[in-house]
Amino acid sequence: MFDALTARLEGVFKKLRGRGKLSESEVKEALREIRRVLLEADVNYKVVKEFISRVEERAVGETVLKSFTPGQQVIKIVYDELTHLMGDSAKQMTFSHLPPTVVMLVGLQGSGKTTTAAKLATFLRSRGKSPMMAAVDVRRPAAAEQLQVLGRSLNIPVYWEDAKADPVDICVHALSEAKQKGCDLLILDTAGRLHIDQELMEELVRIKQRLQPQEILLVADGMTGQDAVNVAQAFLQKLDFTGVVLTKLDGDARGGAALSIKAVTGKPIKFVGIGEKTDALEVFHPDRMASRILGMGDIASLAEKAQEAIDLEKTEQLQKRLKKEGFGLEDFLDQLQQLKKMGPLEHLLGMLPGPRKVIKNLQVDENDITRIEAVINSMTRQERQTPHIIDGSRRRRIATGSGTSVQQVNSLLKQFQMMQKMVKSMTKAGGINKIPLPF
Repeated sequence: MFDALTARLEGVFKKLRGRGKLSESEVKEALREIRRVLLEADVNYKVVKEFISRVEERAVGETVLKSFTPGQQVIKIVYDELTHLMGDSAKQMTFSHLPPTVVMLVGLQGSGKTTTAAKLATFLRSRGKSPMMAAVDVRRPAAAEQLQVLGRSLNIPVYWEDAKADPVDICVHALSEAKQKGCDLLILDTAGRLHIDQELMEELVRIKQRLQPQEILLVADGMTGQDAVNVAQAFLQKLDFTGVVLTKLDGDARGGAALSIKAVTGKPIKFVGIGEKTDALEVFHPDRMASRILGMGDIASLAEKAQEAIDLEKTEQLQKRLKKEGFGLEDFLDQLQQLKKMGPLEHLLGMLPGPRKVIKNLQVDENDITRIEAVINSMTRQERQTPHIIDGSRRRRIATGSGTSVQQVNSLLKQFQMMQKMVKSMTKAGGINKIPLPF
């Protein structure tokens, strides 16, 4: 996420950190470089101008330049201003006191509205809501079918009607259906176009006037940079939406939309899409995003994901068993499966602090985890419990059963032995309760 932007800014900050003292001219030179980096990231030029002006006003003061760590002080100011630029803090959704809450998703065709509807329904269901989705796009072929497929896979009800039906009527009928089924959340997947036109806007305005949704979320493609900001401005004039969902931030997003959209529209980014799967939606935290952009990682989000994914009861049982029996292959497999629940490994690595070059060297192919699972699952229970009995013939059988090679089985067993020794040494040192699970 924003790797190019982060790498460029790291280069600027490396120079600042390497100097014991900074002159006003050196700070201004660094800010000129930051300005260039932000413009290349497709951040709105007016936003960049105001941002640099605010940073310069604070950074060239006597308190900063005469401090013991002027470089760190300047970086802290940039972090503060980036956080402010993106909205200061995470913004909560508004829910109706009289359910169901109506959430209206709007945006251009191709921005990811339908997938976002499923992601949002999944996200809010995990937080205690009972969602229903409504297919309101009667123009795009197979739009309703796509939403129905997603709904069936997630076990979330979907309301739809014939393509000849009026979109406003569909929304009214969907609201009635949601009430009858006891759903306290209705997500409207509205129509989009390849570009903004009068007919689309009139349709969306009619839906807004009739249903009075608690939230109108603009779904914008995070990879389009300034185009996403221009789209947001056009929708704002007609609909006055309540927030933004930025999609495709796991792709080659330069960062322009995330850094510009709040400053230009005054509307907060509430969620970001960070993958194709239906659980790949996150609340947008400006402070955490600023930290990631500056290469400082996002330990808070990483900890939250771990907390959600890790089975605490299993972890406690594992820690007790490790003291008595040691670390086995079944434990290893269980920890890998918990790690997978936390999301794409590439995304998790992006939350770690440190230079991008170092983080990239840590990249792990998720196919490796699938391969490890296949190898362990191809073992007998006795082999998993006592891996030292796995001789040459057993290794060949395991390789055949898992669709891998004997060399790959050997490699896994070698890696496991190294981890087993590490866990054993930590157990002897009395630090087993501090082992950072999942491994």
